[in-house]
Amino acid sequence: MRLVCRPSRLRGSVEIPGSKSHTIRAVAIASLADRESQIREPLASADTLAAVDVYRALGARIDLKDDVWTVNGIAGQPTAPENVLDVRNSGTTLRIAVGSAALLTEGLAVFTGDEQIRRRPIGPLATSLNDLGASITSTRGNGRAPLVVGGRLRGGRTSIEAVTSQYLTSLLINTPLALDETIIEVPLLNERPYVQITLDWLARGGITLERRELEWFRVPGGQRYRPFDVRVPADFSSATFFLAAGVLGDNDVLLRGLDHQDAQGDKAVMDYLRRMGARIDFEPEGIRVRPGKLVGCELDLNATPDALPMMAVVGCFAEGRTALVNVPQARLKETDRIAVMCAELSKMGARISERPDGLVIERSDLKAADVNGHFDHRVVMALAVAGTAVNGETRISTAEAVDVTFPTFMQCMTGLGADMRVEEDK
Repeated sequence: MRLVCRPSRLRGSVEIPGSKSHTIRAVAIASLADRESQIREPLASADTLAAVDVYRALGARIDLKDDVWTVNGIAGQPTAPENVLDVRNSGTTLRIAVGSAALLTEGLAVFTGDEQIRRRPIGPLATSLNDLGASITSTRGNGRAPLVVGGRLRGGRTSIEAVTSQYLTSLLINTPLALDETIIEVPLLNERPYVQITLDWLARGGITLERRELEWFRVPGGQRYRPFDVRVPADFSSATFFLAAGVLGDNDVLLRGLDHQDAQGDKAVMDYLRRMGARIDFEPEGIRVRPGKLVGCELDLNATPDALPMMAVVGCFAEGRTALVNVPQARLKETDRIAVMCAELSKMGARISERPDGLVIERSDLKAADVNGHFDHRVVMALAVAGTAVNGETRISTAEAVDVTFPTFMQCMTGLGADMRVEEDK
């Protein structure tokens, strides 16, 4: 599917959908908990529904009705699934659920996913879970899915370099249900705000632990998650595209539903845009974003790798030089986002170059082009916003990828006045 974008003036308000990060953690923890939990206003997308399917296969009963998902948990005792577990494109689901399957007392679970998932590393997490009593093997011996997973997590001591925060999140969610105490040492941690989201969920579930900052954890075993009734916060990662759209051209965008007090790291995008000269105001109805004189600067994206595609686009419209740095893990997402954004924005005329840990962008006169979304939802959405800010007709392939996290993206954009349409591949 192709998304065709033409120059547009974006004005009005947009309701930001629920957080993918929160929704998947809610599904996992509710599934591991005792009794019945309620998840209100969750994000219903390909990634979150993959999590639902996986935890159903591990024994949870999950009922999806309107804006409330009801989960009857397995009290920390998963059952071996009857079939292979397909996480589709959801790396978060794979990494968290592999840890949950390591709680099996009988049988095995086999995990796979789409082509992108089968390229993404999980070896360090598998090694740590094996340190703690699990039995996890990569069928191809390359530290990637497909994986065969068995238990049982006993506890013990492990050290993990969390190039993605999802490794540590999986350990923190699942080790409270191990038989004995677990000590986790973390010499490297990227994307630190996502771990804070996880810790908030553990506290909500009644889990206790000791920690020194985010570098060392002692997690008592034999704990139980208590049920909960929680509304999912809106997603700052999805909001990034509308925050950035608001600073371009003659746009004026009001974002509704966001909670600035939430732990999501991508709320830092507002600070990035302010540093570049955007006007961002907190109003009773929401967060209003308008253009200012954009000036390039250096931005450390280590905590916010999902912002890289969109901030690369914004850098093309800023005077001078914009450097997106300290984010090497962006190469390990659905695509190598550093290489992909360099290649695709270059097709549009960007003056952009790769660095091992990021991108350097000079003020560019972008033009419409045919570009490839590489089946990466955030790449597609970033290029779509760019397409509304340049003359001509920009065509973006693999646009169906937006369903992974933001199925209503196109409706939200057209509601603001974006000139967009979908073309089926010929």
